[in-house]
Amino acid sequence: MNSAIRFILNGEDVTLGDFSPTDTLLDHLRLTRRLTGTKEGCAEGDCGACTVLVGRLTETGLRYEGVNACIRLLGSMHGTHIVTIEHLAASDGTLHPVQQAMVDCHGSQCGFCTPGFVMSLYGLWLSNENPSRAEIESALQGNLCRCTGYEPIVKAAEQVAKARPSSLFDPLERDRTEIMAKLWSIRSAMETVVIEKDGARSIIPASLEAFAEALADEPQATIVAGATDVGLWVTKQMRRLDPVIFINHLPELQTITVEQSGITIGAGVSYSEAHGFLEAVIPAFGALIDRIGGQQVRNAGTIGGNIANGSPIGDTPPPLIALGSQLTLRSHSGRRTMPLESYFLDYGKQDRMAGEFVEKISVPRPPENAHFAVYKISKRRDEDISALCGAFNLTLDMDGHVDNIRIAFGGMAATPKRAVHVEQALIGKPWRWETIAAAGEAFDQDYQPLTDWRASAQYRSLTARNLLTRFFLETAGAPAQLQRFEMEEV
Repeated sequence: MNSAIRFILNGEDVTLGDFSPTDTLLDHLRLTRRLTGTKEGCAEGDCGACTVLVGRLTETGLRYEGVNACIRLLGSMHGTHIVTIEHLAASDGTLHPVQQAMVDCHGSQCGFCTPGFVMSLYGLWLSNENPSRAEIESALQGNLCRCTGYEPIVKAAEQVAKARPSSLFDPLERDRTEIMAKLWSIRSAMETVVIEKDGARSIIPASLEAFAEALADEPQATIVAGATDVGLWVTKQMRRLDPVIFINHLPELQTITVEQSGITIGAGVSYSEAHGFLEAVIPAFGALIDRIGGQQVRNAGTIGGNIANGSPIGDTPPPLIALGSQLTLRSHSGRRTMPLESYFLDYGKQDRMAGEFVEKISVPRPPENAHFAVYKISKRRDEDISALCGAFNLTLDMDGHVDNIRIAFGGMAATPKRAVHVEQALIGKPWRWETIAAAGEAFDQDYQPLTDWRASAQYRSLTARNLLTRFFLETAGAPAQLQRFEMEEV
């Protein structure tokens, strides 16, 4: 057992044992290291002013991703390479091509958000040599410019894509082999780390089995993977978390297996890692991932975490439930598997016994004749929380009747929940407008939504019905049906 974590900060090897479970990476950078180029804007992972790159070892090598330092807890940095804005320029002051492009294109206005934009563009520059306009905009989803200067920043991204100087100039390309060797050294010497400060403990288990043992000993511990939710407990609610078990470094939880039957996703797989696999097998699911937070949130947040916290407005449970996914829970004494929908019992209550954690989710591959869609409704398209999210999974028989349908919504009840009465009203019926209109009345039997600042109960109820109508219009494929619908609406 060890009493310190190890990581690389820019070009420095760091061994750190004096921190609390709720200490953030941002505070460590600014207050302890005096690396003040990284800014605090919102302290909730929305504005991107605090963006840094974090490099970690994956099956394909060393991967750098932008994350929000404001909600990234320091205990999750074991075995990583942290890169801040201060590391980009050459020792003689020559700007990195990304920085120079921002200067040339007048991409900085008041300047407060600029370091975060530079780091997001740097992450894109490292991973994509010829990004499209859409890919540039996606990379900048998690960065807000309150001076409305996005166009010059996009132009800077387009300009720098053409600038590829010698790899000796770029610090991450120049030192990649050395950095990888150091990170492998940390991983190979991995021991469970326990750090105590002011009576609060951080636990970084060496393996999945060590995690199970730690949770058996501390069943009330807070489990932290990406901290995109838990981080706000710290920065906005000032909660004391003790003990905290950090698991984002465990490779056993970061596996994805694709088979003919479907996809199995480890609980520690991030949205960004899952995106390509889900998009290839279930395209509509991939499109939903694009709308979860900004790039920084998708790089840190995990599929397992989105399930485990049981939020009624989590984006992934509705489509996973509609697809008939199975959840595997693990503890020190063994495993058990259940339908995902059975995991959610009530608001803030899940079917997870003491010492259990989410290990993986198995997502069936939809049949070739299935129609699957998921719709996210929010106040703005990008980087926003759902008012409601609806998912539909339909198969029709040869006569155009509903052979099977699964419908699930988030934001309509205390938990993510199936619309079982609506499903029953549709199964066996012809897939026609008359069937849809009649089935819509069954929503009142399935849901009694609440009113909050995101939407009223009336809005949610009406929108759920409208999403069923939208799904019908997108899948009916018969102009006569559409014409009839339009005439009835007129």
